Amino acid sequence: MKCPICRKPVERSNPELPFCSERCRLIDLGNWASEKYVISTPLRPGDQTEEEDPAPDGG
Repeated sequence: MKCPICRKPVERSNPELPFCSERCRLIDLGNWASEKYVISTPLRPGDQTEEEDPAPDGG
């Protein structure tokens, strides 16, 4: 298996799996936080769970 950030080989016993290091794991987290990654499939009606639905008018 290769690290998705730097492409170095990753041992399955590595606690940072699927990354090779904490550095690559944090780079990936930063990419999500800065919106470099996106979920490209739009939500369809019914995809949201009740917990994600907006609050009723009462707040």
